[in-house]
Amino acid sequence: MAINGYIDLRSDTFTLPTPAMREAMATAEVGDDVFGEDPTVNRLQQMAAERLGFEDALLVCSGTMGNLVALLTHCGRGDEIIVGDQAHIHIYEGGNSAVIGAIHSRVLPNQPDGTLSLDDIRQAIRPRDVHFPETRVVCLENTHNRMGGTALTPEYTRQVVALAQEHGLRVHIDGARIFNAAVALGVDVKALVAGADSVTFCLSKGLSAPVGSVLCGSRAFIQLARRRRKVLGGGLRQAGVIAAAGIVALEQMVDRLCEDHANARLLAEHLTGVPGICVEQPPLPTNMVYFRLMPELPFDAPEFCRRAEAERVRMLPEGSRRIRAVTHCWVTRDEVITAAQVIAHVVHAA
Repeated sequence: MAINGYIDLRSDTFTLPTPAMREAMATAEVGDDVFGEDPTVNRLQQMAAERLGFEDALLVCSGTMGNLVALLTHCGRGDEIIVGDQAHIHIYEGGNSAVIGAIHSRVLPNQPDGTLSLDDIRQAIRPRDVHFPETRVVCLENTHNRMGGTALTPEYTRQVVALAQEHGLRVHIDGARIFNAAVALGVDVKALVAGADSVTFCLSKGLSAPVGSVLCGSRAFIQLARRRRKVLGGGLRQAGVIAAAGIVALEQMVDRLCEDHANARLLAEHLTGVPGICVEQPPLPTNMVYFRLMPELPFDAPEFCRRAEAERVRMLPEGSRRIRAVTHCWVTRDEVITAAQVIAHVVHAA
């Protein structure tokens, strides 16, 4: 199922809508969502809230918008969030919480398993003092992209929630791939967000919908979040055509994520032992494979990816020597094996 003639492992954002999604989008019942009158959007939001164990939910254009809306709702200008140094919120969202919300970030080192040390969090909480911003939110990411797509456990999240509540803080979870974590751990997704104050998840990654994310929280939180979404230009009109694909995603695409995880393991197995490559092994892997080019290879990651693309395999360079490959529903088992063979060929031809 090559995309445009390529085995595309750059990201699970390259998934295409399924035939069932296209049919649902074409026949969706719609209304004006700014007035709360789009029945398909309302159904998706209710479904998402119930699925994750929250009172309410809000459809947003992207995960970046969902995270920003959440932080703008939790924080005032000059407040502070605690976030990991490898977090998507910190690295890949344009500094939007600072640019738009005047929210300060207290950045802590992510551990190899994607967590933040509980001691680090505790020590980062500001004392009440006019010299300091006020700590408001602890941000987690599950699965954790840059730490190998590893899944955070329910036990860890409960510990963070307990610590935050002890200090009167909120917890926001960037759960772009939270369903990957649930499938990998074999738990109900509710267990991964229990006690958190808000969570976002993406419909447009491994769940294969063409656009959209959902922000979940309490009814009062979502009421405020809807205003923040409007301020950001995210007020949606006949958005049922988007929500319809999201409903199909939740109904049909979650359980099959285990296939992507199996394909990622297969790719890692085929690459392990290839001279010149070091495959990273996250504690609780999902659909991502990260590997590094050893110093003896005479090219960097961008050049490696260009050579692989010339052989119809696309991957994403992450810095000078690190490469990411992401499996998804548009990459078959046979294509994973082909991709591994191409990678090995590029290395051997160096």
